Amino acid sequence: MNDHDTATSQATSRFTSLVRSLPDTAPFIGPEALERAQGRPFDLRLGANESVFGPSLRAQEAMRAAVAQAQWYADPECWETRTALAAHTDVSVEHIGVGAGIDDLLGQVARLYIAAGSPVVASLGSYPTFAFHVAGLGGAIERVPYRDDRNDLEALAEAARRTQATLVFLANPDNPSGSYYTGDEIAAFLAALPEQTTLLLDEAYSEFAAADALTSVSADDPRLIRFRTFSKAYGMAGMRIGYVIAAPATIRALDKVRLHFGVNIVAHAGAQAALADRAYLASVVAEVARGREDYAALARDCGLTPLPSATNFVLFDVGRVERARATVAALAQAGAFIRMPGAPPLDRCIRITVGDADARAAFARIFRAVWPTLAPR
Repeated sequence: MNDHDTATSQATSRFTSLVRSLPDTAPFIGPEALERAQGRPFDLRLGANESVFGPSLRAQEAMRAAVAQAQWYADPECWETRTALAAHTDVSVEHIGVGAGIDDLLGQVARLYIAAGSPVVASLGSYPTFAFHVAGLGGAIERVPYRDDRNDLEALAEAARRTQATLVFLANPDNPSGSYYTGDEIAAFLAALPEQTTLLLDEAYSEFAAADALTSVSADDPRLIRFRTFSKAYGMAGMRIGYVIAAPATIRALDKVRLHFGVNIVAHAGAQAALADRAYLASVVAEVARGREDYAALARDCGLTPLPSATNFVLFDVGRVERARATVAALAQAGAFIRMPGAPPLDRCIRITVGDADARAAFARIFRAVWPTLAPR
């Protein structure tokens, strides 16, 4: 054993047995890593469901002004942001918690509920950060396959009853499928879960969905925690700010484990201004709807089936997982970063973020050039 291996072994031996058992993986490979590997930047960044439209001008101005106060800590109670969010969502301030994006908030919530061996349930192939936190806390995750390219609510509820799950994770609208259930269907799903099970409802894409996607379940219900973000429709993914809507007792419990200075002062200013700029949000949502139609038309014109989407991305069904991988790789070589779902049955698809009109036109040109070299003959 050389000196490097010896040092590695000595360092590793100091970790907990749980940490030693975890794989050396992260939930995502970022486009930056792919750019470093291929030695050049992408021309189109349409793989991470970021907003090509960016923050509103009002939000940008507020964030620039807040930079002059960067020497200050942000308010640890996040009071002004929580007050604005309470008004926006028609709940009280006591129902709102703020964190550094949904990824951070999922970790906070997981700490409240998961101990070694705690059973939790999620769809196979759903947003990987939740499973990442479960593994890091020693929980035992039950993965339920999609059915008909959607979350299988019946099977998820059955798995929760069989395992007596502590938590069930569900995204609505869903990533990566783009599908959604109505608020009434979500309420019925919650009622079908065991009494001790808490539903973590990821609503990151809710602004893009129809109004009937939002559930009317009371914010006082301790069985439900709803997650929202400024990363998607508001175009602030890089600022890392999101929030939860939950019963006040749950919010008070989060205060016991969260990082009280975890959201920076610039992000707070941007979020507050973004909430106030409703016209800009409406314009982004409308343009994304037009973009989904453009992508659907492109897919059909190329002989492919687009999956229905209530998000800011669209899936193209290219038929097989091998062809999906080849398409992602070929598009990367042509300068377009996209992704594909990681588990069956959706791994037969590629996933493209909706860009602005120029980005959509550029992607269409690249895809029309690349796809004939990959299409079945």
